[in-house]
Amino acid sequence: MLKSFGKLGRASFFALSALVLTTAAEASDISGAGATFPYPVYAKWAEAYKAKTGVGMNYQSIGSGGGIKQINAKTVDFGASDKPLTADELAKGDLMQFPTVMGGVVPVVNLAGIKPGEIKLTGSVLANIYLGKITKWNAPEIAAINKGVKLPDASIAVVHRSDGSGTTFNFTYYLNAVEPAWAAVGVNTAVEWPVGLGGKGNEGVAAMVGQTQGSIGYVEYAYALQNHLTYTDMQNKDGKFVKPSYEAFQAAAANADWAKAPGFYLILANQPGATSWPMTAATFILLHKTQDKPENGKAVLKFFNWAYADGDKMAKDLDYVPMPDNVVKLVEGSWKQVVDASGKPVY
Repeated sequence: MLKSFGKLGRASFFALSALVLTTAAEASDISGAGATFPYPVYAKWAEAYKAKTGVGMNYQSIGSGGGIKQINAKTVDFGASDKPLTADELAKGDLMQFPTVMGGVVPVVNLAGIKPGEIKLTGSVLANIYLGKITKWNAPEIAAINKGVKLPDASIAVVHRSDGSGTTFNFTYYLNAVEPAWAAVGVNTAVEWPVGLGGKGNEGVAAMVGQTQGSIGYVEYAYALQNHLTYTDMQNKDGKFVKPSYEAFQAAAANADWAKAPGFYLILANQPGATSWPMTAATFILLHKTQDKPENGKAVLKFFNWAYADGDKMAKDLDYVPMPDNVVKLVEGSWKQVVDASGKPVY
């Protein structure tokens, strides 16, 4: 499945996804908006769920910031964000959240003659590239950890997200954790980037890196594979250089204690473990606790109940890590918070 996904090509994959997700709305169809990070797996789930139940899911891949705004404005049935909201943020919007899958944010480069995984980066080097302090691909800091690799004497074209993005939140959270100088930029869904060009969504960053020689960007792993981009290896918290993979994301996720995470607020970046990928992240669904349209709220929960039960293989085929069974039970228990105007749970 993963190989066939990669062969689809960017235009054909997203054309198929758009067709699946924007089928003419029926009475029982549901709508959502937000994170681009999980879009490939949500597209697959939507296609399969539509075929099985006849219920469509119209999901707008507009970035986590847009998803948070739309759910707060009640223009969609659910929002999606790769940045978990704090308990105070949830309470302010009468929202609850739950995680769906976990995946990896990966640096991608466009360098002639360089193959995926051939270049290694440390967190500090990556941060200093994005700070504009390392500007050449053959800079001593990069050459020191890539002995034997022919690095070009070329300027680094930095690509970042231009929209409010949970991927950016997790990326900047990691850079802040490994490089003290990053504190000047901060951690958020949108920051004042010291250098670089902006692309909208994971799709936009992937496209810009693919078109720009000498560039570096950051995307969710499925986008790197689907667009045939060259990813880098990364040094993790244990000092080991690792490749992005399902197993590396799973290793980082293994340390997650969701039971102790209030409102499922948990960040997986820079987790310990010799095989852990350092930029692993979960993605979250946002729902209003009190539903103005209870049937819509029920339909959303039915969709994600099906996804937890029947969507794991599709998630794994795209190198996302499904939530463990014990976490799914915690999530499903939390759905009792979603009620109608009388206080009765909708599902």
